[in-house]
Amino acid sequence: MSKSLYVGNLPFSASEDEIRDLFSQHGQVLSVKLISDRETGRPRGFGFVEMEAADATGAVEALNGYSFGGRALKVNEAQPRAPRPPRW
Repeated sequence: MSKSLYVGNLPFSASEDEIRDLFSQHGQVLSVKLISDRETGRPRGFGFVEMEAADATGAVEALNGYSFGGRALKVNEAQPRAPRPPRW
């Protein structure tokens, strides 16, 4: 079974490959998704990494607070998105 991890406070220059390489040191990475602004396409500074559940726990412990690109990463288990009312 896999777990999705939230990765925050990423440097805006970070690439999916760099994040994959960092997390793969702690187990098998199934997917990496960095979030970009819909209107400008610029990075928003956070993303999600999907890993096997056993590997994810170790990655959270090892990488939460880890300095990456001069910024302290915030890594924790992703929470389901809260329902939002329609925007229209």
